[in-house]
Amino acid sequence: MNRRSFLEGSAGMAAAALLDAQDSKTTLTAGQVIDRIKANVGVPWRTETVDTIKAGSADTAVRGIATTMMATLDLLQRASAAGRNMVITHEPTFYSHLDTTADLANNPTYEFKREFIEKNRMVVFRFHDHWHAHRPDGIAQGMMQALGWEKNADPDHPRLFTFRNLTLGELAAQMQKKLNDRTMRGVGNPATPVRRVAANWGYTDQKGGIRALSQPDVDVLVAGESREWEVVEFAQDTIASGRKKGLILLGHVVSEEEGMRYCAEWLKGFIPEVPIEFIRAGEPFWRPV
Repeated sequence: MNRRSFLEGSAGMAAAALLDAQDSKTTLTAGQVIDRIKANVGVPWRTETVDTIKAGSADTAVRGIATTMMATLDLLQRASAAGRNMVITHEPTFYSHLDTTADLANNPTYEFKREFIEKNRMVVFRFHDHWHAHRPDGIAQGMMQALGWEKNADPDHPRLFTFRNLTLGELAAQMQKKLNDRTMRGVGNPATPVRRVAANWGYTDQKGGIRALSQPDVDVLVAGESREWEVVEFAQDTIASGRKKGLILLGHVVSEEEGMRYCAEWLKGFIPEVPIEFIRAGEPFWRPV
């Protein structure tokens, strides 16, 4: 063995020894964290759900927890550096809703990410279905708090909001500032008066988007993303037909991310043994100057 190999091997063993020492300080496992989530979420746990461990083992000792919108490689690297070896993510880790990986075998990006998780003894758990099913909806609650819309919410319909003396352009500008949204997109005349806003955080499908924009008392639909030949085109045609409507697309990550900040605070209520923090995945897009 040459000197470089010896040093690299020694560094690896030292890192492993450090992780072992850190793990010995806590008896809380990832499986126990998940059991507490199930006990506190307030809804029956589904047999068919995407809310499962996507990487790592339930037996892993948890040194710290990070909540996030999306467990990107960059996010995992930052979480590991911060000592958060359990990541609770809202969206998929391996590029599909069900996190299926059969077609990714030998893909260098997938393998690099998987190996990073294994090497650093991390666990990635998805918390999507049941966080939306929680009452109030965890994502919707966090977004409402971040925007300061509590006073505007309809008590009977928590995704409907009422405003006074506001235009579409002003609404978009306020949201862009509060959410630090670099690549927000809007459809409609910025001068359009806004009184009633429907929010559909995350992805908006064809039926849901058309239904919201077709309601007579809804002036604006706010969503994360939608196919441009479905809800976006419908919004354009609705406006061209003479109806004063608007559509604001925040980007999927931006439109739900604050719900995972709220998740971190919620978890602290029943997991006192380890540090818990929200780590922002970050908007993936940039706008050319």
